[in-house]
Amino acid sequence: QVQLVESGGGLVQAGGSLRLSCAASGRTFISYAMGWFRQAPGKEREFVAAISPSGAYIYYADSVKGRFTISRDNAKSTVSLQMNTLKPEDTAVYYCAAALRRGSGLYYNTREALSRPGEYADWGQGTQVTVSS
Repeated sequence: QVQLVESGGGLVQAGGSLRLSCAASGRTFISYAMGWFRQAPGKEREFVAAISPSGAYIYYADSVKGRFTISRDNAKSTVSLQMNTLKPEDTAVYYCAAALRRGSGLYYNTREALSRPGEYADWGQGTQVTVSS
């Protein structure tokens, strides 16, 4: 229902910064909670950060809290992930994902809901982030 394209990945030295961007197509961006996930070689996809449709609720994985910042611009239909103080363990393919929120519900914007990959029906193609020592 929504197409997502990530950009901004690349190679950076430990301690450096990168800013990932995810551009969404369509006219219903404000109906979606947005999330960032990552997957390292040989590991399962893991939650990184999420933001509710209005931006009122924001969640981070413990491993990135204080270093990463998620934001969204509903007028531009984009979501970004500013990554600072990068570590080699941040190396992964990073995916942008969208979770449609029709109506309302008690679980819609909770951390429990938005940290689950299964909540997201639409995914970007991924962008590689490599952090060298």
